[in-house]
Formats: sequence, structure tokens, C-alpha cells
Amino acid sequence: MESEIIVGLDIGTTKIACIVGRRNEYGKIEILGYGKAESIGVKRGVVANIENTVQSIRKAVEMAEETSKVSIKYVNVGIAGQHIKSYQHRGNIMREDPDKEISTLEIDMLNQNMYKLNMSPGEEIIDVIAQEYIIDNEGGVRQPVGMLGSTLEANFHIIIGQTAAAKNIYKCIKKAGLEMVDLILEPIASAEAVLSEEEKEAGVVLVDIGGGTTDLAIFQDNIIRHTAVIPFGGDIVTEDVKEGCTIIKKHAEELKVKFGSALASENRDDEVVAIPGLRGRSPKEITLKNLAFIIQARMEEIIEQVYFEIRNSGFEKKLIAGIVLTGGGAQLKHIDQLTEFTTGMDTRIGYPNEHLANEVSDEMAIPMYATGIGLVIEGIKRFDYEKRKEDDLVIPEKITESKKGSKKEEKPKLPKSSSGPSRFLNTIKDWFENDTSA
Repeated sequence: MESEIIVGLDIGTTKIACIVGRRNEYGKIEILGYGKAESIGVKRGVVANIENTVQSIRKAVEMAEETSKVSIKYVNVGIAGQHIKSYQHRGNIMREDPDKEISTLEIDMLNQNMYKLNMSPGEEIIDVIAQEYIIDNEGGVRQPVGMLGSTLEANFHIIIGQTAAAKNIYKCIKKAGLEMVDLILEPIASAEAVLSEEEKEAGVVLVDIGGGTTDLAIFQDNIIRHTAVIPFGGDIVTEDVKEGCTIIKKHAEELKVKFGSALASENRDDEVVAIPGLRGRSPKEITLKNLAFIIQARMEEIIEQVYFEIRNSGFEKKLIAGIVLTGGGAQLKHIDQLTEFTTGMDTRIGYPNEHLANEVSDEMAIPMYATGIGLVIEGIKRFDYEKRKEDDLVIPEKITESKKGSKKEEKPKLPKSSSGPSRFLNTIKDWFENDTSA
């Protein structure tokens, strides 16, 4: 069954990608179109300049509308940045009627309770992910809907972020003339795009090396166990190349992408590349071995921080599937070998073609677009969940609504409830409605 058209908007440090997709009748994701623009207002995953970010968003969205022939209004947006934290919590509810089947609404009520936890000033719960359910002290339940019991408990993975960072993203989306359906943690989106179910079951670390941040998500036994954001990415490597080779940033980036390697030992001493000199100056010669030494030093530091997070999670010995690298930084030559040397764990590069339909172009099926494609996949999953919740409520208006307009005009619209992932968004929306300066 074909799904609603869903749009993912990846607001990154180096690029803003807008991807339009839907699930086809075979359950695979079809990419209908995409747009990409240089990101000029984002630093380390956080909006630093509203106007510049809005400009880049508009550019990416216009391109996506052109290629997909779809009018874009509603978007699922990714959030990252070093302010993101996560922790585990257990919640429970006593059921009024133990002989009645557990419904989606009760699950939702349990999730909603997690949003009421007290946070430090300036912090908000961005997302709540149920890891496993416990019914009458019987653990390990994945799908409690339809089961019977008097108590319903769950272990939750709770993601916290700075309210200001989320408000700034929301403000950019509004100024670009769009509506935010959901705010999704980027490593979770990337994991949806590149990991297989077997890997999540066996235990795996997803490492998304972006421009400003390196995002991390650990799965084991098909449950998300740990998430973290490291405030370094490909941009800091470019800065190192710029300073180490005394060249301008544009040339440093080109040098890194075309000739860069994460392992200096893989380059010969006599391999040299010439960089055009600045006005009236002679070209500058740089050996590829020196370039690789600069890149390797910084990449080792990033990988060591990733390894620290893995050890910290307590799951280091349970990750049979090792590490999967994705994001633009995963396109760096020999990065998988360096990761294996540093951590001693099996490593592969993750391409977002795990769930894509065959007809997707090769330029899309690269690690750089993992987050954007993941936002579409996660958006479809959340849209389906909201539909199931509506079915439980049996809303008669829904039938008449679905008949209106053509397929392209239908837009994913979540019910205005305070539950689920939209709760945090509702808080931000209320803040903007009450604040005249917004």
C-alpha cells in the first residue's frame, strides 16, 4: 500500500537537504525528488544565523519541489548539536480494566507521561522512545497492543535538548513558509536509512560523521540503547588542512574531498598535488602523505571520542555487528580501516539504500544523504503510528477528509493531541503564538 508523501529536511552544518519520498506498494521507499543547498547559517549542528538558514532552506525546498513536482508545506526536521543528551527512565500505568485489550491510546498515555518529567531550566524533552514493555512484571514485550494485564510498564530512552536550539529551528521553518510535523534526532533518522534489522538485533553502533557534528546511536537486541552527539565533524578536518597547508578554506575542502585519506601509510612519499596560488603567486605543492597525516590526526581524535561513548554505554562487548559509518565524512578514503585500527571493531560504510526502491539514482544512494532519507523513513513510520491512533479513536471526519483533493494535495497532518513526539512541538508553537516578537 502506498503511503502519504513525506518530506525530510536535514538542516546540516555544510548542507541543507530536502528529500521528498513515499513508501511504495512493496514497502520500499521511493524518492520522488530532492534539493540541496549550501548551509550558511548553521554551526556545529545549531542554527547560528536565522536569515541565512531560512535562505538555504528555501533554496533546498524550491529545488525539491521542482524535481518532485510536489508542493511542499509539511516537513520532518532533524535535530543535532552538542546540547543533545539522553538517558533511560522507566514509566508505568495501572490499567482500569485488566480484561480489556491494551490499546494504542494506553501506550500513548504512557509515552505522554514521560514528557512530564522535570528538566533543568532551558532544557526540554525532544523525544521519548519506548525500548521494551513490561506487562504484569513480565518483561521483553515488543508489541503490547492487544495483550491483557493490570499494569503496563516500559523502559524509555529519553532525548533532551536545549529549548533555545529547538525554538531557533522552528523559527527558521516558519519563516521559510513551512510547517514542522516532527523534530527527529538525526542519528535515529540515519540509523533508519542504513542499518538492517539483523544488525540492530546483533548489536551495532551507527556513527554519522557530518560537517559540524558526529552523531552516534547504539542498538542492541533491536532496542536503541544509547545516543550521543560529538561536537566535531568534517569541517574541523578542513580547518586543520587549511592551517596545516596554509591554503584558503575552499582549496582545503577540495583537497580533502578529492585527495584526502584517513591513513597516511596508504600514500607514497612522491605523490604531490599543486594548489593554485593566490593572485600573482606561484602554485603551492603539497604532498598527499602530509595531507593524510593532518587528516588522520583529527579523525583519530573523533574516532577515540566515539569509542569513549561506546565504552561508556556499557554495551561494548555486546556489539556483534560492530560499527557502521555514514554521513558525508564516511566518504573519506580509508576511514573504515582507521576506525577498525582505533577501536578493534568490525566497520563498514553505511549507504542509505537498505530500504530504497531500485529506481533511486546513484547520486542519492550515498552516505551524505543518509539523514535526509532517514527523516523520510522515520516520518512515514510516525505518520502510520498516528493513523493507527486515529483508528483507535474512530474519527468519522477522517473518511470525508481522505476523499478531498488529489494525492499530491494530501499532506501528512498529525492530530492536534499533546501526546507522542508532537507534544514538544506544541510547547514551542504555543511559545511562538504567545510571543509577539516571533
